[in-house]
Amino acid sequence: MCYHISMKARLQKLAERYGRKTDIGEIIREIIEQQYHTGAFSNPQYPIITAEEEIQVFQWGLIPFWTRRDSDAQEVRRMTYNAKAETVFDKPSFREPILSKRCLVPSTGYFEYHHNEDGSTTPFYIYLLTEEIFSLAGIYDIWVNRQTGEIFQTFSVITTEANPFTAAIHNGGKNPRRMPVILSPEDEGKWLDPDLSKFAISELLKPFDEKQMDAYPVRSDFIKKNPHDKTILEKAS
Repeated sequence: MCYHISMKARLQKLAERYGRKTDIGEIIREIIEQQYHTGAFSNPQYPIITAEEEIQVFQWGLIPFWTRRDSDAQEVRRMTYNAKAETVFDKPSFREPILSKRCLVPSTGYFEYHHNEDGSTTPFYIYLLTEEIFSLAGIYDIWVNRQTGEIFQTFSVITTEANPFTAAIHNGGKNPRRMPVILSPEDEGKWLDPDLSKFAISELLKPFDEKQMDAYPVRSDFIKKNPHDKTILEKAS
């Protein structure tokens, strides 16, 4: 699955890449600027692209709009960091967002663990050869806490079966041989089209071309470092 991603580009470059405005407060800007590693499990704030003119900042871990209580919200979001392409149209948490609330999750790379024969694991950084900033297919929802009135804007990354290149890396764990759905620049506009049919949506949920991808091992302590530490992306010696 996809729980660790990277966005090493500055916010201004991200805005230029997607033709969006960056009307974001200074505090939020400092949080999301150049995140060399973002892990889903802390429900971090992360920049996403919707049909809006401005870059949006949502939390990772989708909370469906119909969720009743805060305790339910915290429980459900632990299961919605990713949405499987094979079941995204059927799961109650995803079947409405996939049809009407799709987004792009910008990334400069993502991390997966390779399981070695001796039982150890090696983290790999996976990126595209053709695009410095590329788009993961995402869905989002907006939930209002009925007790406090607080608004939560949240998203999930869609995954699919891995192509041969990434399957060789992501070869173990609870959900092996998976990869995020990566959209080509030509398909980004289609993904955001609110009128896209269910069939057309499903056609985009496919493994990315392995010939356009590369990867290298990184240090196992990357996950413990400050997200803004550029040494996260250094090759392991």
